[in-house]
Amino acid sequence: MKTKSKNKTINIITMGCSKNLVDSEHLMGQLRANDLSVVHQSEEQKNDIVIINTCGFINDAKEESIDMILDAVEAKKTGEVEKVYVMGCLSERYKKELPKEIDGVDGFYGAADLPKIVSDLGADYKTELVGERLLTTPSHYAYLKISEGCDRKCSFCAIPLIRGKHKSVPKEELLIEAQKLADQGVKELILIAQDLILYGIDLYKKQALSELVKELTKIKGVEWIRLHYTFPTNFPEDVLDLIRDEPKVTNYIDIPLQHINDRILRSMKRGHTGKGTRELVQSMRDKVPGVAIRTTFIVGYPNETEEEFNELLDYVREARFERLGVFTYSPEEDTAAFKLEDNVPEEIKQERKEQLMELQQSISDEINQNRIGDLYKVIIDRKEDIYYVGRTEYDSPEVDNEVLICGEQDDLKIGSFYTILITKADSFDLYGKVMDS
Repeated sequence: MKTKSKNKTINIITMGCSKNLVDSEHLMGQLRANDLSVVHQSEEQKNDIVIINTCGFINDAKEESIDMILDAVEAKKTGEVEKVYVMGCLSERYKKELPKEIDGVDGFYGAADLPKIVSDLGADYKTELVGERLLTTPSHYAYLKISEGCDRKCSFCAIPLIRGKHKSVPKEELLIEAQKLADQGVKELILIAQDLILYGIDLYKKQALSELVKELTKIKGVEWIRLHYTFPTNFPEDVLDLIRDEPKVTNYIDIPLQHINDRILRSMKRGHTGKGTRELVQSMRDKVPGVAIRTTFIVGYPNETEEEFNELLDYVREARFERLGVFTYSPEEDTAAFKLEDNVPEEIKQERKEQLMELQQSISDEINQNRIGDLYKVIIDRKEDIYYVGRTEYDSPEVDNEVLICGEQDDLKIGSFYTILITKADSFDLYGKVMDS
C-alpha cells in the first residue's frame, strides 16, 4: 500500500554491517532525489515514518533487530510514529514468519526490494541515479559495495540463504559511484562484499579485483583504498602485488580465517586446510612487508575439543595477527552446521573467546609498544574531548586501533592527513603528536 510521504520525515535506522549501511545510503539517495525529508538514526521522538534496515546474521543481531522493530511499533501505538517499515536481511530470511509474529508493521521488504520500498513511499525509483547515495559516514570515508551475495558453502553461514548467489556490480557503475563519492570529498574508499576476491567471476569470467582497484586508484582525491572481507581459498596473488606496489592501496587485508584445525575446517566447508592457511598468511607477510592482517575466528563450533581449541590458540600466538576478532558459534537455521549438535556449552564458548582475546590483547600491546617513536600518515576522523582521533593505513574505522592526538596544542582538520610521531601506546590505541601541519 502506497504512502503519501511528502512533508513527512523518514527516519532510516540501520542494523548490522557496513553492507547494510550502503543499502540504507542508496535508499536515502533515492528518497532525497524525490524531494522527501530523510534522516538517519535520528534520536528525535517524532518521526513520521520509520524504516528499519535489519540484520539477520547471528542470534544476537536478530534479537537486536527484533527489539528495534518492537520499539518502533510501540512508538506507533503512542502516536510518535505514523508508519513502520522493515527491510533487509532479517525480513528477507523470515519473510513469511515475521508478519505473523509482529503486529503493527506497515510493510516487510526483502534485501533486494529497494524499488518497491521507494514506490510504496509514493516516490519514483530512479534507475538513472547510478551510485547516488546520501552518506552517513564522516564525509572523508565511504564504503563501496562491489558485489552482492555469496557462492561459498560455509556450513555455519546463512548469508547465501539471505542474499543469494554472488553478483558483481559492473565496473563501470562502481567507477561512477566512486567518482561521485570523491566529488563529495571522500578520501578513503573501503571496498566491501561478502567475498571481495570473487569480484568479476560472473561478469568477466575471471577474478577482476585487481583490475577494478587499479581503475579506482586513478580517481583524483581518493588517497586510500582499503580491502575488506577477502576469502582464503584461491586468494589471488596479484592482489598482494597490488597492495605492495600501489601507494593508494593500504597495507591492510581483512581475511576471516575462522579456524586452523583441519577437521573443523572440513566440517565448516571452508575449502582450505590449516597448512594452506599458514602458507597463505606467510605469503602475505613475505610479499607485503609490514602488512596488517585483520582476521576473525569462531570458537565453540560443534564438537570443538579442548585440543582443537588449543591448536587455534597456538596458531594465533605464532601468527601474531595485528587485528583479530572472535565469535562464539551460533547455530543458524537451514545451514549445514545446524544439523550438528550444538554441544559446546555456552560458558565454555565464552571462556574460549575470552582466552583468545586475552592472548590477542597481549600481542596487540607488544606490536603497539614497538611503534613508539615511529612516524605514520594519519587521517583524522573526529574530535573527542581533548583528543583528535585518527587512524593509520593499518586501521579501519570503528573496528581497529585509533591514534589519539592531544588537541590542546594543535588545530587539526577533520578528514585531513597528518604525519604523526607515536609517543605512547596501550593495547588498542596509539598516542602521538603532529610533526607537520
